Amino acid sequence: MTGDNRFMNKTYAVVGVVGAGAMGRGIAQIAAQAGSTVKLFDVQAGAAATARAAVLLQWDKLHEKGRLDAAELASRRALLAEAGALSALADCDLVIEAVVEKLDVKQALFAELETIVRPDTVLASNTSSLSITAIAARLQRPQRFAGYHFFNPVPLMKVVEVIGGLKTDPAVCDGLQRYARDMGHTPVLAQDTPGFIVNHAGRAYGTEALRIVGEGVADFATVDRILKDQVGFKLGPFELMDLTALDVSHPVMESVYRQYYDEPRYRPSVITAQRLAGGVVGKKVGEGFYRYHDGVAQVPGEPVAPQVADIPPVWVSPRAARRAELLQLLKDLGARIETGVSPSPQALTVVSPLGFDVTTVAVVERLDPARTIGIDMLVDDASTRRRVLATNPATRIDMREAAHALFARDGKAVSVVRDSGGFVTQRVVAAIVNIASDICQQRICTPRDLELAVTLGLGYPLGPLAMGDRYGPANVLEVLFNMQTVYGDPRYRPSPWLRRRGAIGLSLSHEEL
Repeated sequence: MTGDNRFMNKTYAVVGVVGAGAMGRGIAQIAAQAGSTVKLFDVQAGAAATARAAVLLQWDKLHEKGRLDAAELASRRALLAEAGALSALADCDLVIEAVVEKLDVKQALFAELETIVRPDTVLASNTSSLSITAIAARLQRPQRFAGYHFFNPVPLMKVVEVIGGLKTDPAVCDGLQRYARDMGHTPVLAQDTPGFIVNHAGRAYGTEALRIVGEGVADFATVDRILKDQVGFKLGPFELMDLTALDVSHPVMESVYRQYYDEPRYRPSVITAQRLAGGVVGKKVGEGFYRYHDGVAQVPGEPVAPQVADIPPVWVSPRAARRAELLQLLKDLGARIETGVSPSPQALTVVSPLGFDVTTVAVVERLDPARTIGIDMLVDDASTRRRVLATNPATRIDMREAAHALFARDGKAVSVVRDSGGFVTQRVVAAIVNIASDICQQRICTPRDLELAVTLGLGYPLGPLAMGDRYGPANVLEVLFNMQTVYGDPRYRPSPWLRRRGAIGLSLSHEEL
């Protein structure tokens, strides 16, 4: 059925939405706002009526604020209706499903819908992680079926993933993309792979942060602070997981991991599994990675910079990343800088590795571990609101406090974390860029759609490819190679796409699949 002209320039005058929860209600709202007649159905008695009333209330408020005139309000009200039975969707041009995320339930629903609607009606699933091909497997006309994945809250999250299964007519995906634009959303086209684009690309942020905490490198609040202040994320990974709730996010972690046959990059964490089992799932229950009082996270205060009267001279490793910038920073902070081939017995020794742990660097460079401390220089210091230092197991307390006091002299926040391969920012950024590169390697979507999906769907400050370019593809590769050496773990294996593109840049806009 590929290329069937009946589906070119097709409009969806009548749209059915099955499932009146938050997602279904939001989809129904924007479909009606686009001018379609919308029929909202839910198997639970009264659910469709409740959802319709909630949407009408939102429109009424917009009218009261002068943002919606009376004629438009009346038009929208007339377009949004309840459907008393599934059979009422018989005249729909498009039916979108937003029910429970269970394969058998979705398969049964679409098999029944296929007996009700016209043969040319497009059927679409709002699934976030199930295979489109698998859902369509029981259909007589799988070429009319596609994925149409919106994000919550639908009216505000302006991106929608359009996913074709193995038998989906490409013209169906074309029509769904056009309709997404009619609804004021940005469509991105994805292959039918686990997690599609957004939930696939998003694996790195939370899972790597969980590994960092699980290794005892830093606590939840410190990791959140570092990633917000150094990279510019609006929410730290643990704030984000509290907002989405672990009863939603942990099953997605497991689903993507299992569907990729236990690929190490996507390995879930026992931390979230335990918290889910204990009901400590996030903000909606008042307790997650943070406790909430009246909806406000109770974030523990961070340690105050110590007062150190006599800071020792500082010697910087000749192998330090951004060494010239680091030396200038120390000069600006008023440090006494040693310039000898090796540090004096009194010197605070500063290293800034990419991917390697401070302990390994001290041993390899024959430095005294007791006086050695690391600083993360992946990100240009001038563009961050926080500096991150790392001790090793042998670092003396006086040296740690001296380093903390020195690097906080100008008032910039400083976090001190425990030693590990790679700092917090290095690990998370490298994981984000590596998984995004693997998405390009698999040709799941175009680089352009990847950047759009992640910035709109996840709210990252940059698309993952642009992020890699900003911090340097060669630096990202060095972090990954060195992390692989430190951990011997395949989860840090660099994507072939990243290795090839590292020398020429990642976010070339002209590369389309």
